[in-house]
Amino acid sequence: MIFTVRTTVGQESLVVDILSSRIRKEDLNIYSISVIPGWKGYILIEADNEMTVRRAITNTSHVKGKGIVGGEVKIDELSSLLEAKPLMQTIKPDMKVELVAGPFKGEKAKVLRVNDTKEEVTVELMEAAVRIPVTIKAEHIKIIRD
Repeated sequence: MIFTVRTTVGQESLVVDILSSRIRKEDLNIYSISVIPGWKGYILIEADNEMTVRRAITNTSHVKGKGIVGGEVKIDELSSLLEAKPLMQTIKPDMKVELVAGPFKGEKAKVLRVNDTKEEVTVELMEAAVRIPVTIKAEHIKIIRD
C-alpha cells in the first residue's frame, strides 16, 4: 500500500532521512519512501498498512498536520508522476533556467545551445553585467516555468 504524507515544503529529503533511520531502529515494515521531483510538500511511503506509516511519522519534524493525506493511493494514480522524462528532450534554446550547482548556483540564465551527445547546455547568465556564454552539465539546471 502507498500513502501520501504531507511535509514542510523544501524539507522532503530531510523527512526521508529522519524516517529512514527511524525505520531501521524500530524495524518497521516500510518498503520504500519516495520524494517526487516537482511535487513539493509531499512524500510517498510504501508500507504494509496505514498504522505502520502513522507509527513512523509520529513526532517527526517537518511532517505537517496529521501526516497522511487521503488514505491509500493506487499505483495507476501515480503513473504520470513516476514516468521518467528524458532531461535532454525537455531543454530547448531560449528557455529560462536556474543553475542549481557550481559557481553560478542560484543564477537565472537563458539557454543558448543544447548538446545532446555530451548532455551539456550553453547558457547566458541573465543578471550578469557582461553576457558571457557558460557551458555546464544539463543536470545542473532547473527549468523555470515563467
